[in-house]
Amino acid sequence: MLEKLCLKEFDQIYNLMEVSFPKDEYRSYFEQKALLDHPLYQIYVQKDVNAQVVKGFLAVWDLDFFVFFEHFAVNPAYRNSGIGSKMLVEFSEMLGKMVCLEVEPPDSEMASRRIGFYERNNFFFNEYPYTQPALSKGQKPVPLFIMTYGRPISKQEFDTIKNKLYTQVYKQF
Repeated sequence: MLEKLCLKEFDQIYNLMEVSFPKDEYRSYFEQKALLDHPLYQIYVQKDVNAQVVKGFLAVWDLDFFVFFEHFAVNPAYRNSGIGSKMLVEFSEMLGKMVCLEVEPPDSEMASRRIGFYERNNFFFNEYPYTQPALSKGQKPVPLFIMTYGRPISKQEFDTIKNKLYTQVYKQF
């Protein structure tokens, strides 16, 4: 079962971000931790209660008509066990609103496999150009695509989502 992050678990989450994402796709430790005070941002964790280890996490932004999964990762020790699929589907269905996330272009085997994983879990790849702005000083913008849970989106919906991400999450406009 997913539960809200306890502050003492943040270091585990950040370590998991470091091993799961390219450097340009997450913020510095202090910037990431500061987000925990943002009213629209929340991290949910799946724990191995016996070992006091985080099995996986979802870092989400609740943005009006949709929820943005900014980061999703499963602890390498628990990968290929079905936990990632279970987390994605259960949380997406529980929300009762559109869910979207970002993926890298399908130009590498790993990126294609990741997209395939999301597609097997009822996410749709939307082929509209999109760039994640630099998250921290010294980082670069990242070309990505948006995937949505349950159905593809129109260009108009994509533009609305993109504008909301830029103004609320990335604060670019």
